[in-house]
Amino acid sequence: MTNIVVFGGTGYAGSAITHEALSRGITVTAVARDTSKLEPAEGLTLAQGDAFDADFVSEVTKGADVVIVSLHAVQADGSELKDKFQHFVDAAAAAGARLGIVGGAGSMRVSEDGPRLFDTDGFPDAFKGEAKSHAQILDALRASDTEVDWFYVSPAAAFGSYNPGERRGTYRASDEVLLADAEGNSDISGADYAIAFVDEIVTPAHHQTRFGVAY
Repeated sequence: MTNIVVFGGTGYAGSAITHEALSRGITVTAVARDTSKLEPAEGLTLAQGDAFDADFVSEVTKGADVVIVSLHAVQADGSELKDKFQHFVDAAAAAGARLGIVGGAGSMRVSEDGPRLFDTDGFPDAFKGEAKSHAQILDALRASDTEVDWFYVSPAAAFGSYNPGERRGTYRASDEVLLADAEGNSDISGADYAIAFVDEIVTPAHHQTRFGVAY
């Protein structure tokens, strides 16, 4: 049986991934500072703790097959995930696990030769810090010599609790180019993003690379 650990298991993406994984018989340890937001379920273990504490991360990931990081790149107190991200790489390496990252859409290109989304005029200033910090994590992974089998999944541009959508059971995948529909909308629901993420866990197809998902 596959065992996964989800850091940020009570968040928008993390909880969707947790529920999708459980529905497929995957054993999940959901990690959060406050685990009371998740209801008990068969196959689910709740682990309350600080994801920025290296010792805690190391302990809770023992025996994991996949370590998943679904955390804000910039925390409420101003600290940045990129400064602590090596904890997760080291923990995955020690466990012999894959490392899956819930990434951002901002670093996706708007066309093959176009700018990154966060470099376009319409990208909201309020989101740039988060988007660029997420991009630095991806850049660091690409530049590293780690043997950890990591994958980084960028969602559609309009992805988040403000636009939850509904489960369709479908998605499209791309590499570096942001996907949009015929009307120019780049969307995916939390449930369908989770399907794409868990599909990668069940049937690995992306190794030490990023891919994007949208409708």
